Amino acid sequence: MRFINEHLDRLDTAQQRHAWLAFVVAVVKKYGDDRGSSLSALLAYYGFLALLPLFLVFVTVLGFVLEGDPGLRHSLVDSAVADFPVIGNELRHNVHALRGNGLALVIGLLALLWGSLGVAYAAQHATAEIWSVPAHERPGFAARLLRALGLLATLAAGVVGTTLISGVVAGAGNGIAFNVLGIALALTLNAALYLVGLRVLTVGSVATGDLVPGAVLGGVAWTVLQLVGGWLVTRQLRHTSELYGFFAIVLGLLFWLYLAAQILVYVSEINAVRARRLWPRSLRHPE
Repeated sequence: MRFINEHLDRLDTAQQRHAWLAFVVAVVKKYGDDRGSSLSALLAYYGFLALLPLFLVFVTVLGFVLEGDPGLRHSLVDSAVADFPVIGNELRHNVHALRGNGLALVIGLLALLWGSLGVAYAAQHATAEIWSVPAHERPGFAARLLRALGLLATLAAGVVGTTLISGVVAGAGNGIAFNVLGIALALTLNAALYLVGLRVLTVGSVATGDLVPGAVLGGVAWTVLQLVGGWLVTRQLRHTSELYGFFAIVLGLLFWLYLAAQILVYVSEINAVRARRLWPRSLRHPE
């Protein structure tokens, strides 16, 4: 044991001497301290529950706002479902706009919206835990609701932006150069959306400048996940039979949502560690 401990101490000393390695170690350790896997699982759970209600609200609102422009309406719906591998086509073909009298429609939309706010509340809780915000300093009910609505508005703006980028790239032509242009534009948009989203979710005492590094990394990670997400989920379903196909799709979607939640949690951890200079940290000894 003495031999092992001596080598562990040398490894610990070495990682603390290299800033980049010490920073990575500090992020991973803080992720464990904050129970990041549990926060990610909670986000994935509420995201799964909110997916169908949110999409139903989205399709219904588009049906009213863009009733005279079915082409744009279909483009926005296609952009929204493109972010969801495996079940995107199922959502597109089986979820239809709510209809009925005005009062019943408004009540139904409000109920769906209320039920879908869980993921926004979970995200606010996650960022508050990561930034160690005391309970008495966390936003109250009204502020949490406004922040949740702001996050949903940010997601809607992302769908519109993705549609515009797709239209610009498609109109420019085909080829590798245009594909690279599309990826670059998508990455820029994703980074901007992450910055706005993190600003909405994080308490005001945290400066916006402290959120930029994580937003950029989040934009890159989300773009990569969009590019390979379908392949990752399909790979998980490759050996499933028809009998278990439906359950496999559900598990595959949860897996994808968990990856998306991990991105949000990790970029928030990176911002917190960097802003508060929480490195270097020891591998062996508790702080």
